[in-house]
Amino acid sequence: MSTTLIGLTVAHLLAVLLMPFALVGVINRTKSWWAGRKGPRLTQSFHDLHRLLGKRPVVSNVASPVFRMGAWAVLVTSLGVMSMSPLLGQFAPLQFSHDFIAVAYTLGLGRLLLMLSAMDVGSPFEGMGAAREAMFGAFAEPALFLLIGTASAATGFYSFADLLGHLHQTPYYLWVVLPLTLALLILLQLEAARVPVDDPTTHLELTMIHEVMILDHSGPELAAMQYAAGLKMTLYAGLIATLLNPFGPLDAPLAATATSLALMLGVAGVVGCGESLVARLPLRWVTHYVWLAGWLVLLAMGLVGLTASGLGGL
Repeated sequence: MSTTLIGLTVAHLLAVLLMPFALVGVINRTKSWWAGRKGPRLTQSFHDLHRLLGKRPVVSNVASPVFRMGAWAVLVTSLGVMSMSPLLGQFAPLQFSHDFIAVAYTLGLGRLLLMLSAMDVGSPFEGMGAAREAMFGAFAEPALFLLIGTASAATGFYSFADLLGHLHQTPYYLWVVLPLTLALLILLQLEAARVPVDDPTTHLELTMIHEVMILDHSGPELAAMQYAAGLKMTLYAGLIATLLNPFGPLDAPLAATATSLALMLGVAGVVGCGESLVARLPLRWVTHYVWLAGWLVLLAMGLVGLTASGLGGL
């Protein structure tokens, strides 16, 4: 393995470990800025997780080992997805042909384990949250597959890092970059439980989706769940950064890495501004909002087809 690949692997690992805390910190500081407050320090989420790791978990008497294992299984699947996903441009430590299928199904496995862990305690509130997670996940997964298919059709590549990283070099890029970026932003808000889909700071169980499923988790298990949510936000922020990053990590590793990290922090700033200016959507509207990601990807797919037809005619 060359020195460049080793350096990129180390940078990818550091981004996976540290960016969840940085992104949450930027979002909280951005929301505080809009509210005219100083807000928490950027590393506050790290200290919160460190505090949770030192607490003794409280487990329901009716919970089986599935409940406690579920939190760690969700974290492991999230880490597995991160190893196959490009965060710093056209590069992923674990990269192979059609790896995007493994990414999508690993995300689905994490969602299934999260729902099983929620239902294991027998709480009607957590069962309600699991049902909502299943419904909205069923709308999000087709949008992700359509997005991958659009990028693959535009580039002709079949690995996650290549089909996103090479999109800049195609004649379709200027047509599809905006709808694909907006679609990924909606998926980020859904998977990371952010406003307007969900609210990680609410205390009203009837309006929760992700947060209601982890009501009975505490201590290290709650820390694992919160870190897994941060990893999902880092995943989609990294995909947006890869889509927008003009530098190739193999050609200009330092520029590509710095640009991707800056773009990921910029995505966190956009999410923070959105949460400050937009209220949480009523549940009956969340479905339509998630469907919007699919329609945006279909628009991008249509633009690729129309552009290809025009180029073929020439």
